[in-house]
Amino acid sequence: MTSIPKPAQVLQQRTGATIISGPWPSYAGFRDLPERDRCVLYGSAKAYREALELQGLVMSESYDEFIKRVTAELEI
Repeated sequence: MTSIPKPAQVLQQRTGATIISGPWPSYAGFRDLPERDRCVLYGSAKAYREALELQGLVMSESYDEFIKRVTAELEI
C-alpha cells in the first residue's frame, strides 16, 4: 500500500480564494538603500499584501513569517 505524503503545511482556503505561494517578492535587493527608504518599502510591502488579501487572495506565507522575512531582507 502506497501512502500519499502529507503537505508540510495545510492551508485553509476560503471559498473561491486563490492561494499565492511564496515567498514573493524578495526585498533583499533593496538592503543597500538608506534606512528611511527601506522603511518606506516595508510599509509598501505590508500595504500591497493587505490589498491582495482584500481582493480575496490568500498567501501561503503567514503574516508573521512575511514580516520576519521582509524585515530580515531589508535589514530593519
